Amino acid sequence: MSDPMQPGTSGSPFATAAAAPTSTSAPSFGSAQAPGRNKREQVVDALMRLAAEQPWDDIELGDIAREAGLSLSDMRDLFPSKGAILEGFTRAIDKTVIDGTNADLAGEPARERIFDVFMRRLDAMAAHKRALRRIAYALRSDPLAMTALNRSALNSMRYMLAAAGVPTEGPLGFVKLQGSVVALANVMETWFEDDDPSQASTMARLDRELTRGERFLERADDVRRLTAPLRAFGQALFDGGRRMRRRGERRSEDGDTDGDSRDPAAAI
Repeated sequence: MSDPMQPGTSGSPFATAAAAPTSTSAPSFGSAQAPGRNKREQVVDALMRLAAEQPWDDIELGDIAREAGLSLSDMRDLFPSKGAILEGFTRAIDKTVIDGTNADLAGEPARERIFDVFMRRLDAMAAHKRALRRIAYALRSDPLAMTALNRSALNSMRYMLAAAGVPTEGPLGFVKLQGSVVALANVMETWFEDDDPSQASTMARLDRELTRGERFLERADDVRRLTAPLRAFGQALFDGGRRMRRRGERRSEDGDTDGDSRDPAAAI
């Protein structure tokens, strides 16, 4: 089987996953006034309900507070913006996926573990698919919002790959994270339009994205290995230049002990 985070391997968990659908349940926020629910959950759920029915740009903070059954002052203590509330939703999904991680998959190849995590994430978001689709389409033309969303997605992906047992430190760590964010975004484009309960189209798209990620990582690792001598040579030049500057500074200090040479008046 393939490991998408270890260059040079190949394989596909698609057939296995199709035969054994995931069972992650979505975060249950419940009704706005349900007993035992915290206020943050009320606000997050209120935003998602509004986003499912209204254009994103038409949703004001006051609308969210009213939908959540809170005062605007109370909501201000919880979230500074709509984007922060959306990030709260992302964190709730992260927690659901992490809590549902199956230790039985620990011995499986990384590709299958990532496949499982991504599909369970989609399952956890399924109840809010309509809202997420409308939000995604509304924000794709806003570069600043997309930049902020990417930062949030990178933080989320650190935990998703950690849940899959995939390391994200080291020279290719950021490449893995950003590549995984892009891959999941591409899969969600198919997921938004996939109404088949088996999610065959979504799983096929995820299978293709993982294969593409494997190939990219192979090339990135090859480039890293090939450029290692050049990087080592450049570091040696940099270190040598720094040592020469320090040596010159010490000589200058040793050759000027009486202080006269530093005084312009001494030359008059």
